[in-house]
Amino acid sequence: MNARLNAFASPVTGKLVKHLVSASKVVEDTTLPAVTQELVKIRASQINGCGGCLDMHTKEAAAAGETSLRLNLIAAWREATVFTDAERAALELTEQGTRIADAAGGVPDDVWANAAKHYDEEQLLALVSVIALINTFNRLNVILQYPAGGYQVGQIA
Repeated sequence: MNARLNAFASPVTGKLVKHLVSASKVVEDTTLPAVTQELVKIRASQINGCGGCLDMHTKEAAAAGETSLRLNLIAAWREATVFTDAERAALELTEQGTRIADAAGGVPDDVWANAAKHYDEEQLLALVSVIALINTFNRLNVILQYPAGGYQVGQIA
């Protein structure tokens, strides 16, 4: 399978992706735990059906020491006992923020309040940012049909 277009060959999308990657690096340097960031990226990518991002972020998470058990249970985080309360709050915010069109009023107040119990303001802003960024990457990849399976750990777009 090949992508519909090579986004990296285009001056416009090449520049856009470069800026998105730079924005992602800003979030990576916050105090929001790196493991939480990867869980969020994986969950949003599952919801959006983005194989390219799932390929990248499951491999990156595994290379950083995430267990296969936790990786395999992300989609079923509500029933799984392997996630902390803070991670659960982040995953719930991810789902609500990713499925924003499904909720008439956006992200419910109780979901936000639960996340706010576990993360300070800067971490919440980082969490919202990582959710927004991964959804942007997901949409680019899904629309362009970016193929999954060839990602190498540490490879930068």
